[in-house]
Amino acid sequence: MESFSDGVIAVAITLLVLNIGVPKPTPRHTLAHELAHQWPAYAAYATSFITIGIIWINHHVMIGRLRQADRLILILNLLLLLTIGLLPFATDLFATYLNKGSGQHLGAAIYAGAFLVMSIAFSVLNSHILLKKDHLMHTTVPPHERRRILARSIRGLLPYAIATALAVVSPYITFAICAAIAIYYALPIGSGGETSSLDPDSPVG
Repeated sequence: MESFSDGVIAVAITLLVLNIGVPKPTPRHTLAHELAHQWPAYAAYATSFITIGIIWINHHVMIGRLRQADRLILILNLLLLLTIGLLPFATDLFATYLNKGSGQHLGAAIYAGAFLVMSIAFSVLNSHILLKKDHLMHTTVPPHERRRILARSIRGLLPYAIATALAVVSPYITFAICAAIAIYYALPIGSGGETSSLDPDSPVG
């Protein structure tokens, strides 16, 4: 399961770069101007790459707790991978429409909403393992420790929900929140020696 998941995540994170196109030569603008004009693609790429990277690290931590997986865990893991696989599309949609005259609000909502849905899928799988399948773990995790992990896990859902809701106000605010979340949890100062709000029990800082 872990190898298959790594493959799907690797494909998703690789597809992100395909959203960045090489500017076509034009006599009206210089190459530098055309490259600068594509800044939404660069910014969205970096944000999505960092977010998927954090998910990949935390997925390893979550699955690493298991001694074996049952059918429901496999299904929930597939649902999580489904949401991760949608991120390249959501990233391209957002970057394409951010500077357009129309569609930028919906594009931003879909972008932040994709992160929110992925976070929910991760939290559902994580909670299922910790609360209902603790007998499948390598070692016993005390109930209070499992509750602590889950309590801190769902904390990461609120910023994405806010970012999605604020898309109707400004797509730039939505993007700023998504980017801030990615940067915050990627830095040791934000993770407190742990990696992400999605699975803050990760030993990777």
